[in-house]
Amino acid sequence: MNFLSSFRIALIPLAALAWSSAALAQSPAPAASPTAPSAASSPATPAPAPSGTPGPTPSETPAPVASPSAPPATPPAAAQTPAVPPAPAPVQTADPFGEQITLEPKKVVIKKGTANWDSAFETLIDSFKALTALLDKQGIKASGNSIIVYTSTDDAGFTFLAQIPVDQDPKNLPKDMSIGKSPDGKALKFVHRGSYDNMDNTYEAITNHLDEKKLEAKDTFIEEYITDPLKTAEDKLVINVYVPLK
Repeated sequence: MNFLSSFRIALIPLAALAWSSAALAQSPAPAASPTAPSAASSPATPAPAPSGTPGPTPSETPAPVASPSAPPATPPAAAQTPAVPPAPAPVQTADPFGEQITLEPKKVVIKKGTANWDSAFETLIDSFKALTALLDKQGIKASGNSIIVYTSTDDAGFTFLAQIPVDQDPKNLPKDMSIGKSPDGKALKFVHRGSYDNMDNTYEAITNHLDEKKLEAKDTFIEEYITDPLKTAEDKLVINVYVPLK
């Protein structure tokens, strides 16, 4: 149908905790028993006539001791707080698929190349190594992620531009290198995770998406390597795929 399709046919919570609301029951203290009349309030017993032997001293009626208050009921033990469960791991949201964006141009150092499908990834890596070696030799640091721009494809292989963004111009460039601008304009963004060899599944999904949305893509597409392809295991790659629209 279009360039992209033909290319890929070839490559193809914490829960809240509640405490027990049971009130601590306490028996009301009973009222103190009324005190019996004391000797002072009782009529005095007449003293007997004095005799040689003193008689026994009349005993006083002791005041009854007030009954002690009943001890409060033992409060029920508070409900044991359950252990707080660990917070759940954050859920990874799905990568955007077909997100419409606008690419901004960047100054890049460019290396042209050709590759066949059997050794495609190795050829791209060699191009990135050559660009990185040039920048390192001149003390220039990359200012962005490495980029591959596919310029043409056929059943045997493809041509491409390997690009690394920079803030200053490197000097003494070899014939297959130049300074230029990265692609710009409206594009759809897709994300690939995993090895380069498995990108055919991503591109097949991209082709289906374009067909369903009836969108026309330009005869090129772009891969931005979010993970450094020179330091990342191939099965751990994260690559943004940009499809410029007509």
